[in-house]
Amino acid sequence: MIDLYTAPTPNGHKASIMLEELGVPYRVIPVDISRGDQKRPEYMLLNPNGRIPTIVDREAGDFAVFESGAILIYLAEKYGRFLPADVQGRSRALQWLMFQMGGIGPMQGQANVFFRYFPEKIQPAIDRYQKETRRLYEVLDTQLGRSEYLAGDYSIADIATYPWVKIHGWAGVEVRDLPHLGAWMDKVAARPAVQRGLAIPGKVSQEEIVKSAQNIVVR
Repeated sequence: MIDLYTAPTPNGHKASIMLEELGVPYRVIPVDISRGDQKRPEYMLLNPNGRIPTIVDREAGDFAVFESGAILIYLAEKYGRFLPADVQGRSRALQWLMFQMGGIGPMQGQANVFFRYFPEKIQPAIDRYQKETRRLYEVLDTQLGRSEYLAGDYSIADIATYPWVKIHGWAGVEVRDLPHLGAWMDKVAARPAVQRGLAIPGKVSQEEIVKSAQNIVVR
């Protein structure tokens, strides 16, 4: 059994999509990041960075894994799916995973903040992060013109990237003129496991969130 500590964010959805794709049993433990539950001392024993998601593999001696990319790699290796076994194929998938982790996530995250949340509009910052996010999308579009999925077959690279690109409008970045990226988005969105994963953790009552936060313990 895998315990998934998560919230409805792109990084959280990476883990829930992966677990749904694998079809393995897991338990969802919602973390209310608006209340700061991710900074509770009990949770930070599992995730020293105080972010989501985190998984705890109860079958492996309560082994905790934090950082969404590391979670995808751990689950892919544990269950032998969505990460090629050959050296070159594995490298290709990991290259595109790192492209998301080191590029799209940070740049689009900053675009989100400055475009939508920052109390004052700092146009040079908005322009910088939107332009860089768009440039990264163009890299994806070029790659997807050569390959059906980012690393050949559907892999953790696609699972990591889709939840971010899906919310491109939230950062004010347009993708309508990127046909290969658009076709890939439609293809990934049509996968039932992706649809289920995006619904996690779903609508959770405040009472359930409080109860889940109280259960954030190392067992």
